[in-house]
Amino acid sequence: MIQEGNQETLQTFTELITIMNELREKCPWDKEQTLESLRNLTIEETYELADAIIEQDGEEIKKELGDILLHIVFYSKIGAEKDWFTIKDVMEGLNKKLKYRHPHIYSNTNAQTATEVEQNWEALKLKEKGRKNSVLEGVPKSLPALVKANRIQQKVRGVGFDWTEREQVWDKVAEELGEVKDEIAENSSHEKIEAEFGDLFFSLINAARLYNVDPETALERTNKKFIKRFNYLESQTLQKGKNLHDMSLDAMNVIWEEAKKFDK
Repeated sequence: MIQEGNQETLQTFTELITIMNELREKCPWDKEQTLESLRNLTIEETYELADAIIEQDGEEIKKELGDILLHIVFYSKIGAEKDWFTIKDVMEGLNKKLKYRHPHIYSNTNAQTATEVEQNWEALKLKEKGRKNSVLEGVPKSLPALVKANRIQQKVRGVGFDWTEREQVWDKVAEELGEVKDEIAENSSHEKIEAEFGDLFFSLINAARLYNVDPETALERTNKKFIKRFNYLESQTLQKGKNLHDMSLDAMNVIWEEAKKFDK
């Protein structure tokens, strides 16, 4: 098992801060960066970390965490230059928040399950000074729709707005699927059909959450599986001197079934 000494970790972090200061002073590229110029790069690095986690690639996860840590240090350096905050302020704020939101560890609040911890967390967030009195206020507007839907449902669960029994969600899924089919059968407007698909997706995301499945991860795994199978289909077709455009669906399905053997 890997263990870290606190002193060695502090020395390494101090070295990182020193390197960041030197780069900001001496490197033409680093000197030009702003909060805004780093934003898209940070988003890209976050998705690269997410990919590495899906692949369970420990070496790649380590690398991507380093890239994200660099961005945190970089933002903090720029914040210090603007007299907004320092990396020390960032860490102190985080330490304070973690202790405040874990009263079952650092105070006398009782929480025996993960659900109780989540409910305490959301209740405390609403009490924090300067926060609006809204459960959903903390959900970023720029989140991808699937991730946002899951986060919304997690948030409202924290205040008890949830199914009493998770099996109940399947009635809702069936209801929403039926409404999609009805709108299509009635040749309704695109807007109405789109709205019903949205409701169906939302209910399916809700079902996944209730069964402790992260919908973003589940869908991404299916994306990767589909890509792997389709690449196999394409490569096998080319090896046989054929073209996908000239093949029947039945012929393609034969190779597709072969591809399933290599899923694991």
